[in-house]
Amino acid sequence: MGQITLQNVTKSFGDVEVIPPLDLDIQDGEFTVFVGPSGCGKSTLLRLIAGLEDITSGHISIDGNDATDIPPAKRGLAMVFQSYALYPHMSVRKNIAFPMRMAKMDQAEQDRRIEQAAAALNLTDYLDRRPGQLSGGQRQRVAIGRAIVREPAAFLFDEPLSNLDAALRVGMRLEISELHKRLATTMIYVTHDQVEAMTMADKIVVLRAGHIEQVGSPLELYRNPRNTFVAGFIGSPKMNLIEGEEAGRNGAHTLGIRPEHIDVSATDGHWQGKVGVAEHLGSDTFFHIHETGLAETITVRAPGEVNFRHGDTIYMTPRSEQLHRFGADGLRMA
Repeated sequence: MGQITLQNVTKSFGDVEVIPPLDLDIQDGEFTVFVGPSGCGKSTLLRLIAGLEDITSGHISIDGNDATDIPPAKRGLAMVFQSYALYPHMSVRKNIAFPMRMAKMDQAEQDRRIEQAAAALNLTDYLDRRPGQLSGGQRQRVAIGRAIVREPAAFLFDEPLSNLDAALRVGMRLEISELHKRLATTMIYVTHDQVEAMTMADKIVVLRAGHIEQVGSPLELYRNPRNTFVAGFIGSPKMNLIEGEEAGRNGAHTLGIRPEHIDVSATDGHWQGKVGVAEHLGSDTFFHIHETGLAETITVRAPGEVNFRHGDTIYMTPRSEQLHRFGADGLRMA
């Protein structure tokens, strides 16, 4: 079991309130991702759940039991850090076994759990090596293995992939997602990378300055962002947000349209502009369009074979059914 509930939780450091009153329900077995820009409070919130920081007010419950004043070691949670936090003088086997040894677990049970975790993480052939003999991705798998053997109610991941290069990040992202499906255990994952959030989460919690801006599935947030902050944060490249006369003509203060929902032409369209930077990615090309007559540069996602060059005139037509309208308060309009 791994249901976690936060009720009216706050956190202040001195006179600075970094987490205003906050309520959140995380269901048993759910993969929940906290996402937001640097300094938004996502890691602080994770540490409050883990018990590594004391909450200022409110309550945290785990599986229906009040865990607010329970020390971290007794909450039944396992945390995986960005820095791996492995012991360099110990073998992989001993690193994975460390929490079980501290708990004075029976040696036969330790061995069973180590072998099981190593098999799940493709570490069986590396159990007698030391961390210095492993790649970054392998070291991160050891850190995850050390968490798995505790058989926790929930796993807490604090930006675990930020030290890896791009290729390893993609590989580890898939491994963690597959691990979640095999274990069916609650996972809470902190990242500033919205691509990680979109590809891994059952539920995304978007944070800004300690506030929850929106909670929902990746597709809910993509299709129906609650406000301009979520609209501009979720999606890659981010949504185009247009203000001024064009937005007003559509009955809004701000008009939103995603780059992939704009059709381009060399001859005619709703807007006209000139190609600035063109980013060719093979299957897709991203065009950044200037001199549009709008206040903003427009980003367009087009098929890779579409061939415009720097300085070319380009015509753009937003798909009307994909327009998003936001009021002066930044909130989505009906």
